[in-house]
Amino acid sequence: MRKALLALVAAGLMTSVTLTACDDGGDGGDSGDSSTTTSNATSSGKGKNGVGVILPDSKSSTRWKNDDPKYLEAAFKSANVPYEIQNAEGDKEAFKGIADAMIRSGVKVLMIANLDSISGKAVIDNAKSHKIPVIDYDRLTLNGGADFYVSFNNETVGQMQAQGLINCLTAQKADRPIIAELNGSPTDNNATLFKSGYDSVLQQQYDNNVYVKGPDQFVPDWDNDEGKEIFAQMLKQWPKVGGVLAANDGLGNAAIQVLKSKGLNGKVPVTGQDATVEGLQNIIAGDQCMTVYKSLKEEAGSAADLAISLVKGEKKTAKDKVKDPESGAYVASVLLQPKLITATNIMSEVVKDGFVTTKDICTAKFTRACKKYGLQAK
Repeated sequence: MRKALLALVAAGLMTSVTLTACDDGGDGGDSGDSSTTTSNATSSGKGKNGVGVILPDSKSSTRWKNDDPKYLEAAFKSANVPYEIQNAEGDKEAFKGIADAMIRSGVKVLMIANLDSISGKAVIDNAKSHKIPVIDYDRLTLNGGADFYVSFNNETVGQMQAQGLINCLTAQKADRPIIAELNGSPTDNNATLFKSGYDSVLQQQYDNNVYVKGPDQFVPDWDNDEGKEIFAQMLKQWPKVGGVLAANDGLGNAAIQVLKSKGLNGKVPVTGQDATVEGLQNIIAGDQCMTVYKSLKEEAGSAADLAISLVKGEKKTAKDKVKDPESGAYVASVLLQPKLITATNIMSEVVKDGFVTTKDICTAKFTRACKKYGLQAK
């Protein structure tokens, strides 16, 4: 109870910071459109009569701190729709407290990327009791009953990760390599979908005695530090691991750090996801096999367009639908297509899309690798 109370107080403080900054004069001047910065450096404005967005954390992936807020903010500003963007920083009670504050402030639509389905459902139930539509953003809240779900085809993401790993192992002419799986958070339905996708591909290799199934573990809360410890134990028990299916770039880098300490980086292919700068640098350095690029600008834009329409009272439908595996209900969905990224298509798929720049990737340490792949900083 004490923890919940403290979290609610923290959420209230974050809201106070936002409102005070608005009063000090953001870039808009009007009470609805002014842009401010919260205590966690996420851009936001007053969401009254507009959209409230709650992001999960800034530790598991840099996207939640740098990318999603930027693209969402741009879309809401362009449509002149009031908005507020907050980050729960991994605290489930704070997540619920932020939602409660947003609902009480008068948001018309709530968009959430949940930390887990239990706290996510509590938020959705609260919103529904106030007749506020909810968009599940990037992550489906199991048994939550959100009005819409906007994400990528996450089983396809997992299949791409497995295929990328297979391609790298084939190029190495690996002989029955042991595969370690470093999965995402067990409370994130996306991690389950990614795993379902890559297991469906890798299982064929196991069944055909091409690969050997090795250690397989989820990493709580996508925590990269914990992922590093988990993989260190995996490698201790399975010293001849020949490939690592890491669920995202952060966990991939955690595995790479352990491999580096053993002089095995570059010799053991490691996968990733999110096309982070760090992940892309690991790829051109030869330490990471591949990543998956999901256009966050496209995802944020699709979710923002939907939210803006709902704020304006328009009735919306979605061309896709996803079955909630817990409730059995179908959720109207927008599912976008990911892209498999290797060193050879970073420029054509990720840089040219404006997601990162060659300057971001090509720091002094990576100058030679950038030149090799035509990524010289402009």
